[in-house]
Amino acid sequence: MERIILIETSTALCSAALAENGRITSYRESSAPKAHASLTAVFIQEMLEERGLNLGDCDAICVSMGPGSYTGLRVGVSTAKGLCFGAKKPLLAAGTLDTLVAQALDEVITDQTEDLKHIIPMVDARRMEVYTAVFSRKEGEATFTQTTETAPAIIDENSFADILEEGPCLFIGDGAGKCADVINHPNARFLQCWPKASAMLHPALEAYKKERFEDVAYFEPFYLKEFVATVSKKKLW
Repeated sequence: MERIILIETSTALCSAALAENGRITSYRESSAPKAHASLTAVFIQEMLEERGLNLGDCDAICVSMGPGSYTGLRVGVSTAKGLCFGAKKPLLAAGTLDTLVAQALDEVITDQTEDLKHIIPMVDARRMEVYTAVFSRKEGEATFTQTTETAPAIIDENSFADILEEGPCLFIGDGAGKCADVINHPNARFLQCWPKASAMLHPALEAYKKERFEDVAYFEPFYLKEFVATVSKKKLW
């Protein structure tokens, strides 16, 4: 039985989950501002205690690799690395966009939305920019496969026009809501939400079974953009 700790801190939502034998048995989340650093490790400890387990009883730790918030990703990866080093456990990584697609399949798609041709996850990158990629499925298949590279995109009324002509598309993520006012197409559907650790279950299990383990010492999040520090305009004295 696989036990995997799941950590998702790539956006404003800080969440963690415990997966046992292919299902989520414990979950924590908080959208409190700038609370990732103070809550991530606490959530993990609470979940283990709730299940009567310790870190040594787990088989791996899976963390969101991005794209997303620079600070959030650093918190998640640092926490995951510390757990892996301390307990000598393997490190797994799940892309934020893959998590959003899994979230759509787990929570959104019903008999009324089985006609979806594409899922387009979006992570907010401020203003009208998002981090995104297109995931598509072939006729008669249930799974969605990434068909474009993950990249930043500035959204306007012509964004994804060719893709939308092919059939119904679900835009999902914390960057989807702001696109609903700009992309006007009958095939466009929008779901504003944050990626959750519980939705990392299937990407994490696939990585674990295929032994796609990351190098704990050298693994870095997928920031997509370089971090740009700003100088505060407030006077210190």
